Amino acid sequence: MEHAEGTIVIDAPLDDVVDVIEDYASYPEWAEVRRVEIRERGEGGRPTEVAFEVDVPVLGKASYTLRYRYAPGGEAISWDSIEAHGAVREIRGEYLLDEHEPDATTVTYRLAVELGPLVPGFLRTEGAKRVIENALERLKRRVEMG
Repeated sequence: MEHAEGTIVIDAPLDDVVDVIEDYASYPEWAEVRRVEIRERGEGGRPTEVAFEVDVPVLGKASYTLRYRYAPGGEAISWDSIEAHGAVREIRGEYLLDEHEPDATTVTYRLAVELGPLVPGFLRTEGAKRVIENALERLKRRVEMG
């Protein structure tokens, strides 16, 4: 399983960042996701099981369903796959959020992905890093643009 981590500072309060992260239905608008289906909601209506369909560069399509967990205070959101098909076999990850100023939140994104067995090693490592970089940049733009 390939692991990657990245960190970015977003010029917005923690609650604004959490609102964008948890708005899974809007991911196709900004997050390189083709389709999203919220399958289950938990306490307070927060999505706890979400199905995604994505295009993985070079590797093709993938679909997976993630189970989400939320830390009190919105300081961490974590997930793991409960099913996966196509180019992706398994996914685990988390966002760690730290509001260090009233209008600035540091976001650390950790991701572990198991890709199909025919994917060369260099694509695995570089792919995970690129996913992190792109995801953080897109999240920052989405939050800061409102």
